[in-house]
Amino acid sequence: MKPSKTHLFALVKALNKSEKRQFKLYVGRMAGNDNSKFIQLFNLLDKMEKYNEKEIIEKTSISKAQLANSKAHLYKQILTSLRLTPQLKNTQIQIREQLDFATILYDKGLYQQSIKVLDKAKITAIQHEENTIAFEIVEFEKIIETQYITRSLDSRANNLAILAKDLSVKNLLASKLSNLSLQLYSFLLKNGYAKNEDDYARTKAYFQYHLPQFTLNELGNREKLYFYMAQLWYSFIIQDFRSSYKYASKWVDLFHSTPNFIINHPVFYLKGSNYLLESLYFLRYRSRFEEVLQLFKKQSTSSDFVVNDNTRVLRFLYLSYNEINLHFLNGTFELGIKSIPDIEAEMAHHRTKIDPHHQLVFYYKFACLHFGADQFERSIHYLQQIIQNKELGMREDLLCYSRILNLISHFELGKDDRIDELIRSTFKFLLKMNDMHQVQAEIIVFLRSLKHIYPYQLKIAFKELHERLQSLENHAYEKRSFLYLDILSWLEGKIQTKPIQEIVYKKVRLMK
Repeated sequence: MKPSKTHLFALVKALNKSEKRQFKLYVGRMAGNDNSKFIQLFNLLDKMEKYNEKEIIEKTSISKAQLANSKAHLYKQILTSLRLTPQLKNTQIQIREQLDFATILYDKGLYQQSIKVLDKAKITAIQHEENTIAFEIVEFEKIIETQYITRSLDSRANNLAILAKDLSVKNLLASKLSNLSLQLYSFLLKNGYAKNEDDYARTKAYFQYHLPQFTLNELGNREKLYFYMAQLWYSFIIQDFRSSYKYASKWVDLFHSTPNFIINHPVFYLKGSNYLLESLYFLRYRSRFEEVLQLFKKQSTSSDFVVNDNTRVLRFLYLSYNEINLHFLNGTFELGIKSIPDIEAEMAHHRTKIDPHHQLVFYYKFACLHFGADQFERSIHYLQQIIQNKELGMREDLLCYSRILNLISHFELGKDDRIDELIRSTFKFLLKMNDMHQVQAEIIVFLRSLKHIYPYQLKIAFKELHERLQSLENHAYEKRSFLYLDILSWLEGKIQTKPIQEIVYKKVRLMK
């Protein structure tokens, strides 16, 4: 079924009880709506578990020819009702509402009243650094000034022209920085980290060419935010995690130093906190990770934090990700596994709002938790959710490492009848993705050679592989393999005949 056919259904299902009540009160104020076709449609969709057009035509007075128009009308009425809901009126909506009022007054020829409304909206927009809307307001004021002549026209015209120029410069800079940030983020999502010198050189050249000239102290909070974001994505791509920690910290500090910024842009605060935690995770800075995670929990669950469907889902995603990462840092894999059912239940609850990329990340983390607890069958179960998804075009690095982890898990389970087949398919996939690195090649060659090794020679073989891989742990482009798969701890477990969890737990006691 085409997504456009279910957009209305998803919107209806996204409404809470209060919003449904608000909608019914809103349409109830308009005479003649009680038996309107769009009300019938709303009531039926509200009761439906699954979208079914045949049922709609059978149980309402809406004909097949009328259905498209009825759906479009209902969609518009729901959005209008939501726009009137007080708790959904954020600063941007409030400013645009004033802009709409000013437009109505202008169309009625009430220029002075329109200017008065615009002036208040402009002050609010500038105070909250909503420079795009502020520029739109100033341009509107300039139009009105040509209609409503006053004695102060000269000075007002000059002031408006100066302000318009200042806002235009700020908006252009913000646009360049946000474009750079978006392109780098897109590269990171699609490809992961730089795989070789060509990736590094291309990313560096792109970043330097598109980074505009500016003085940092002259930037507003919005422009600083986009600059820190661009620096963060660039640092992640080139695997400079100290730099990513630096800019993620600046990103989050920007919000902590300006509390209203958190209220007006809660999504950016949540994202910044998540990437700060991710940077600390990659640096294995456990004590600082725990501090930041606690602060993040406290801030994002405080009474004054903006809660809506968007922030609720993001808060769930980022808290869940990082609580799992804390289990990795602490070596508490079995404890982490206990949290999976609750996370899966929450994922199901938010299934229409969690995209495939985030689902993939969850499945990989679940697989790693089970692998770390020596529960290889369950690890394979989650890895298959990733491997069998043919439509996913993101995070090619995770797609590759899922196959490597799947291969090792089959080896651990003694499924020798499938090893050769999996080696061939994994090798072929890595070549197709242009992601064959020395770490991966060493693992595949090792597993392929096992059938020629006697049992008493296994420990020596594990030691030799460990030595070869350990020498690559800090290699500029090989080290990324160890971010996805703690292969060294697995090998140490095989050498010492101990569970992976015990090996990792001993290691983390030595970390910060």
